[in-house]
This record gives sequence, C-alpha cells and structure tokens, in this order.
Amino acid sequence: MTGGDTLAPPMFRRLDPARIVDTAATLQRRISERFPGSSLSRVAAELEGVTREAADVSVWMARPNVPLRVALGAGIVALGSVVLVAAATLYRQLGPQTWSDWVQGLEALINDIVFVGVAVYFLLSLEVRHKRRRALAALHVLRSLAHIVDMHQLTKDPEQLVGGGPRTESSPARTMTAFQLARYLDYSTELLAIISKVAALYVQELGDPVTMGAASAVEELAVSLSRTIWQKIVILERVTAPAAARDAKPA
Repeated sequence: MTGGDTLAPPMFRRLDPARIVDTAATLQRRISERFPGSSLSRVAAELEGVTREAADVSVWMARPNVPLRVALGAGIVALGSVVLVAAATLYRQLGPQTWSDWVQGLEALINDIVFVGVAVYFLLSLEVRHKRRRALAALHVLRSLAHIVDMHQLTKDPEQLVGGGPRTESSPARTMTAFQLARYLDYSTELLAIISKVAALYVQELGDPVTMGAASAVEELAVSLSRTIWQKIVILERVTAPAAARDAKPA
C-alpha cells in the first residue's frame, strides 16, 4: 500500500435500513402507478410502513438499555452480597461445629451459589429476551404479509391467456394483458424480497439464536413463495412467445 492509499470503510457488510425503506417506498409507488387502487398497492403501502418500523426497531435493538442494565447490576451485586454473607457465616461456624454440621453448612452454601448463578443468568438475559419478544412479534407480521402477497397472486394464471377453458360463475375476473400480468407477478416477487430483507434487518443487531431462527424461517418462506411465482413467469413467457414471434414476422 502506498503512502497516499487509505482503507475504504466497509460499505456492503451491513444492511442499510434507510436503503430498504427507500426501496419499499419506490416499489409502492411503482405498483400504485401501474395498478392504481389495486389491493397489491395497498399491501405494498402496508409493507412500506412495516419497513419504516423495522428501521426504528433496528436502531432500538442496537442501543443498550442503560436503565435496565443499571438495575440488573444492582440486583447482581445484591445477590453476590447474599453469597458473601452466607460464606462468612459458614466460616464463623467452622470451629466449634462437628463434621456433620460443617458438611450441612457447606451444602447450604453450594445451594445458595447455584441459586444465585441461576438468578444472575436470568437477569443477564432480561434485555435480550425483551428485544427478542419485540422482534418475534414483528417477524410474525412479516410472515403474515408474505402469505398475503401469495394470496394476491394465486388467481393470476398465465395459461388463461391462451384460452384455458370455459369460465364458471365463480371464476375470478381475468382482465390483465400478458404485460400487466408479468408486471404483477414481478412486483409480487419484489415484495417478497423486501420482506426477506426486513426479516434479516431485525436480527442484524440481535445475535439471539431463537430470533435468528425465526428470521431464517421467514426468509425461507419468502424464497419458496417467490420460486412458485417465478414458475408462473416462466410459463407466461412460454405461452406468449409464439404470439410475439408471429407479430415479429414481416408481412
């Protein structure tokens, strides 16, 4: 490295909440402009709001809870004092007591140490469990949104564009062109991708195995649903390719 070279800061090692919010907002505008008043645009608006909440929660998770930590420190000191008092009491009783009494006192001291150890572990995990509870609730919302996006694309059948048989009274209305259907399905995959990134954002600042497992489950769900939608996009390209080829032929 030469004298004028400087190390560039790592720019792509962490998710940027602001960028995810901007992406969600842009996608919402795109869907609203392409399909004004559609249910998918309202889902996109809801996801934009959830994304903004996730950005705030991510900042909250990264910030230490100072009052809680002070209270926990005081509690741990109090528990440690209990152990010290018990040890001092046992030490004073060592002289005149018999061996049996000494063993009983030592057993009581060990029980106190075990109890204090469990209590300290519980206290130290309070902050993580509090953040975990909030993250799990938010991840549950993301899971529901992923299923809602999937519900919106269930009736978008590309094979209907080439005459998929007679309609029934309960058949859903299919008024989209091939281009509109392709955009609708593509928007659905983008919504699922944002849901996946928001799930990862929740655990970026919280190295909790339970929360990370729940976030991974949401990401896997989004990928699985996206894979199904991409199969529809492939079918759409296949059924519309002959018509596009005919239109491209010179008269």
